[in-house]
Amino acid sequence: MKVGIPKEIKPYEYRVSMLPVGVEELRKRGHEVRVERNAGSGSGIADVSYEQAGATIVESTKEVWDWADMIVKVKEPVAEEYPRLREGLVLFTYFHFAAAKPLFDAVVKSKIEAVAYETIRAPNGSLPCLTPMSEVAGRMSIQQGAKYLEKPMEGRGILLSGVPGVAPAKVVVLGGGIVGTNAAKIAAGMGADVSILDVNLDRLRYLDDTMPPNVRTLFSNTQTVREQAIEADLLIGAVLLPGARAPVLVPESLVKQMKPGSVIVDVAIDQGGCIETIRPTTHGQPTYIAHGVVHYGVTNMPGAVGRTSTYALTNVTLPFAIDIATKGLAVAAKNSPQILSGINVSRGRVIHPAVAKTFGAKAEAYA
Repeated sequence: MKVGIPKEIKPYEYRVSMLPVGVEELRKRGHEVRVERNAGSGSGIADVSYEQAGATIVESTKEVWDWADMIVKVKEPVAEEYPRLREGLVLFTYFHFAAAKPLFDAVVKSKIEAVAYETIRAPNGSLPCLTPMSEVAGRMSIQQGAKYLEKPMEGRGILLSGVPGVAPAKVVVLGGGIVGTNAAKIAAGMGADVSILDVNLDRLRYLDDTMPPNVRTLFSNTQTVREQAIEADLLIGAVLLPGARAPVLVPESLVKQMKPGSVIVDVAIDQGGCIETIRPTTHGQPTYIAHGVVHYGVTNMPGAVGRTSTYALTNVTLPFAIDIATKGLAVAAKNSPQILSGINVSRGRVIHPAVAKTFGAKAEAYA
């Protein structure tokens, strides 16, 4: 198969979808790989490393897209890339359709095969291609939140850890999954007073057993969310429904009751966000103020630490890319329920049930 690796063009995106070792593994199996020049530069990977692994370096995005049978990316196509989508092309990347109706429409119209990292589900129910970026984003959420609590950043002027004689910041994490667990772990390590909310009591019991003493677990309901949001100095949105829009847990009326200068970091922004007042932002302009509260809604948080994120992501995506390239998508999906679960749209037909429900479409069987 002809596998193309384009340079990411989403603003402030520094990840790349494949390492040189991935090229080497594909070449061993007889596949051709073309990499756009400087595709790996944001992650500190030089073109010569790809060439030594057997890739051909090409000068333009067009050369990669027009030539390839399968494009492997990191982020969803942006509007500039929609015209490059063509019938039968396999596109393996993050899509996050629930928060991007124009992208969904473009993909359906183009009749590509859209295989989404974020919905690939392992036999144990985990999301292997989403997990590493959730780990990065969860940890970054506290790093960013701590920074924006500083007064020059329009925050409350609070040190997350406090100091002897002064109370630490109150950090509230909505969701006890991968993002929430990593956020709570880092916040606790920095000395904050942490509460983590979830609706799964088994998960809360596990977190209660494994988290440090300065992390308390709370069952998530309307009252608890309201009480905790009002007390929060830093509120982390960490709720995920695979393939579907994130539920809104914090309405605008509640944001208005939060402390002036408190900070919201909504990691669920890729799926629409779980805070009603959140909107997508970029690393160039990461925050805005609404109702006196600092809002951080960067849609590609892990892109800021491109090298770490690239290595973490490609560790899990490469085996799937190899399987698809070697067997073809149809056979790979037939033999692997994981790959089948990643197919969101196929040649104009909506396959993934959550995506179909989001847009009022009929979910069809993949064939």
